[in-house]
Amino acid sequence: MREPWPEGNTADPEAARERYLSDLRAERKALREVIRADLPAAHLGLGVVTAASAGAGVFAGPVAGALVAGCFAALFLAAWAVMLLRGIRGLEAGRRAYLFTFGWANWL
Repeated sequence: MREPWPEGNTADPEAARERYLSDLRAERKALREVIRADLPAAHLGLGVVTAASAGAGVFAGPVAGALVAGCFAALFLAAWAVMLLRGIRGLEAGRRAYLFTFGWANWL
């Protein structure tokens, strides 16, 4: 079943496409604002990972603590490698990898 165009039978496909793209851009912008991570949140995430690693080291043994820290270090290095492959260099690549790795603390 075909849905009718809001403009009626004489709808302009180009105008409909432009309206669709405009709505899509607005939705993506709103989503980017919601999931945006910032440096203070990433610092908090690093602190949480450090505390969790130390706690795991104390309560479950040093291997468990090293495993937690090593997993996050591997995630950071993988994110950094992706940034370098995308052509982002220098401190900006490290900052973006840091935000990706630890920016989840924004939701704590």
